[in-house]
Amino acid sequence: MHFGMSARLTVVAMLVTGTASASPLTDIYQRVHSSVVVLETVQKDIDVSIPGQAVTVGGLGSGVLISGDGKILTAAHVVQAADSILVQFLNGEQIPARVLASEPAADLALVQLERKPAAAHVASLGDSDQVEVGEEVFIIGAPLGITHSLTVGHISARRQTDDLFGGFLPTEQFQTDAAINQGNSGGPMFNMNGEVIGIVSYIISQSGGSEGLGFVITSNMAQRLLLQGGRIWSGFQGRMVTGDMAGIFNVPQESGVLVEIVAERSLAKTLGLQGGTVKGQIGDEELILGGDIILEVMGIPVSQSGGDRIRVRMRELKSGEELVLKVLRDGEIVELKKNYYPDLLLPPAPE
Repeated sequence: MHFGMSARLTVVAMLVTGTASASPLTDIYQRVHSSVVVLETVQKDIDVSIPGQAVTVGGLGSGVLISGDGKILTAAHVVQAADSILVQFLNGEQIPARVLASEPAADLALVQLERKPAAAHVASLGDSDQVEVGEEVFIIGAPLGITHSLTVGHISARRQTDDLFGGFLPTEQFQTDAAINQGNSGGPMFNMNGEVIGIVSYIISQSGGSEGLGFVITSNMAQRLLLQGGRIWSGFQGRMVTGDMAGIFNVPQESGVLVEIVAERSLAKTLGLQGGTVKGQIGDEELILGGDIILEVMGIPVSQSGGDRIRVRMRELKSGEELVLKVLRDGEIVELKKNYYPDLLLPPAPE
């Protein structure tokens, strides 16, 4: 095969400059990857070998920096009941953080750093409504603890479902074939413009590995629930008990929320909510038993239909307003009351 002089010069130039192997994805990754962070958490759990004995356990997830003053989007299940959070950046800088707001019913949380990072890219949020099935996307996170790992795939489907995370809230999700493993939770999904269009939530997999289906909560849902209007972090891990499960717990209404773990320095802790003391299994579900079961919030019964009313009411709480809960505790209905002062629960503003 023979090349003309100009063709030979073009090939040589490509080899020298690296143009032949460069790709748009490489450039985009280099531009946005420093916005991705690793979240190391510590929270309480129950020691199965010693009933009633609480232990501390570590957790790991991912997140993405979305503002210059240190706000980070992540998944609620990564930080919802965390006693402490340490955020690690690409350059090795580590900064403590607190949960600013969360929406467990959509598996979304907003975390606030205690100070600004020295150097990090702030990611831009894209319009997830404009994303189409078949579009190429990529995810950056810490799968299995291997930080800033890139996986590439496509939007496999758009989903809206009412039966996830307790069924309190319809969730908008992308299904993707981009590989997701433990540690990716809370990490960003980017479009090919380098915009965040979703936050990694969960996978459906027989082995628990990345050969399953991945699901990502949309960026527009994060905007609506966490970045617009009031914010609140309850600070407890719990689950809805309804139907036959409610009967097992002798709940005196159609449903309630079983409190499993309560985080330190949280609204739940301030209110006096009590978590569980022993692990058990009912059917296929593993639960932490013995904690309060929430029946009412501000006079609104806990139910599938009342979930949205409770959410709106909690976000409308004013500083100094009395917060009232009714819970089932040791077979009796107990009323918990506390004046709500959000400033006492928030992290200090970054300097």
